[in-house]
Amino acid sequence: MQKTLCLIKPDAVERNLVGPILAMIEKQGLSIVALKMLSLTKKEAEGFYAVHRERPFFGELTDYMCSGPIVAAVLEGEDAIARYRKLMGATDPARAEEGTIRKAFALNLEANSVHGSDAPETAAFEIPYYFAALEIVR
Repeated sequence: MQKTLCLIKPDAVERNLVGPILAMIEKQGLSIVALKMLSLTKKEAEGFYAVHRERPFFGELTDYMCSGPIVAAVLEGEDAIARYRKLMGATDPARAEEGTIRKAFALNLEANSVHGSDAPETAAFEIPYYFAALEIVR
């Protein structure tokens, strides 16, 4: 079994889409093994997205991620990273396939509703950024 991080971003939380997004995840057979709502500070958002620090969108991304509450979850299942990334859809919702979270809910490239780990190494950094071991039930 593999674990991955799921973030439901401020735009989706504000539009009351947490339930529908979690339902899509569970319908795909992924288990939610940790879940919390929180608000990031600018420093916390910058720490999480540090890999993008030199990119031109870094400031806008980190401002956006602390513009409202987010929901963080740990998902578990066989090949969870790839399965969740497929369910999320393309980063640009205009290019996302039908049936994906971003096609259904994203507003634009920045307000694209969800984040997911892109590799096991990324998940190994991202999950403990938001969750202590005791908060994960499996």
